[in-house]
Amino acid sequence: MPNMKRTRVAALQIAFTYMGTVVGAGFATGQEILQFFTRYGTAAAVTIAVASFLFVKLGTKLMLLAHDRRTASFEQLNGYLFGERAGLLISWFLMIVLFGVTSVMLAGAGSVFMEHFGLPYQAGLVFTLLLTLLILRRGMNAILEVNSFVVPMMILFTLVIVGMTVLSPGAGQWMKLSSDAPLWRVFLSPFIYTAFNLALAQAVLVPIGAEMKDRRAIELGGMLGGIGIGFMLLSGHIALSAQMPGVEQYEIPMGMLVHPLGKWLQLSYVLLIFCEIFTTFIANVYGLTRQLGSRLRMDPPLLTLLVLIGCFAVSQLGFSMLLGTLYPLFGVVSMGWLAMLIARKQPA
Repeated sequence: MPNMKRTRVAALQIAFTYMGTVVGAGFATGQEILQFFTRYGTAAAVTIAVASFLFVKLGTKLMLLAHDRRTASFEQLNGYLFGERAGLLISWFLMIVLFGVTSVMLAGAGSVFMEHFGLPYQAGLVFTLLLTLLILRRGMNAILEVNSFVVPMMILFTLVIVGMTVLSPGAGQWMKLSSDAPLWRVFLSPFIYTAFNLALAQAVLVPIGAEMKDRRAIELGGMLGGIGIGFMLLSGHIALSAQMPGVEQYEIPMGMLVHPLGKWLQLSYVLLIFCEIFTTFIANVYGLTRQLGSRLRMDPPLLTLLVLIGCFAVSQLGFSMLLGTLYPLFGVVSMGWLAMLIARKQPA
């Protein structure tokens, strides 16, 4: 019984970290849901189901491959998937992508401060950078602990938002919303979204899989994490659909949905959005620094500082501009990586 209890606790930590890594700036703010799902109208419910299935199967497979091969970094895993030379090139490309997306996370934090707290955009950036330096001094354990607190709170607030939506006049919009998008784009959407997020999440999922001794915890955690991501995607889509098309004008659309709850609950939710952005940000910085550290002979704290300075520079371009430009482009490129992950034999 004690072993089973430890397995369940470890599985929940894995699930929450998996969800917290994927549920980042674009997801928690609502921008990602709008870009990849809600804009496609009634078809979004089906594409979300497809994405959830892919997250369950392939997220678990990714961690099990790392577990069975004891890979120290995602570069080693990519070497296994693509061969040594191609794997090296892909790993370097993914590091560039990871850097770009981490900059998007930082820009999202700045937008939260500016749009909802009435504070300067730059203040949000600096606060996030300083908090990251403080947290990452404790390594992977800090990431697991932060996600174990933030993700359950995000699920709770998501349930509140869905409950509000059910009572609103636009409750059934998600089943009637029209779209003139071509069918091929709708079909590719869940695959691009999953490919992009899993290709980046490997920076955290690979170390988790390699370091976790309990294989059953990985299997259970991957399943729960994938289902949880699907649930939050669908909940966000239902809530955003009820406010279409007006909600598209906001940088942080999910933050506007809780406006009827009153000032304090709205503020609490916006703080939670910031926390979700932050969990993905610190996970990405950790993965990027760990990967670079395996190649560059540099003091880890100094390397982390240099990464953060680079993210700060790129984040000056703004959140929605970075999200709308970088995410679809990186998602398409990540499709090749996803295809190789699917092709590899599932660990027994």
